[in-house]
Amino acid sequence: MTLRADHVAGGIAIAAAVAVLAVSGDLPVGTLAFPGAGMLPTLVCALMILFGVLLIARAGLSPPFAEISWSDLPHAARVLAITAAAVALYTTLGFIITMTLLLFVLIALEGRNLVAAAAFSLGISLSTYVLFTVALKTPLEQGLFGF
Repeated sequence: MTLRADHVAGGIAIAAAVAVLAVSGDLPVGTLAFPGAGMLPTLVCALMILFGVLLIARAGLSPPFAEISWSDLPHAARVLAITAAAVALYTTLGFIITMTLLLFVLIALEGRNLVAAAAFSLGISLSTYVLFTVALKTPLEQGLFGF
């Protein structure tokens, strides 16, 4: 049997879901009427495992793993590093600043117009902030600057 790309992707999805389940196992799941903090992670992990199994089952349609081009690996590494920096700065800078910077840097690295990237990043971040804090009444991280 030839190892295919979807075998690897499905296996990684299943392993990640099992790891998250192991870490979040002590959170209360609750009931459908009164869900606990562990309900969403459990649901997402169950879906990840299901889709991982489906990927593995349908792997015959994907290219062999040995033939995959890794030319996009530097781009993926940059995205991962930028996202990791945003996660690290989230509680310090708050939602609006962190998300605006994250979106701006990701768009700017693609060579887009910087003014349009700044407008888009700020607009999406503010819209999301208003949606969560006003409409959904869910507080988001304020950060050192209070917004």
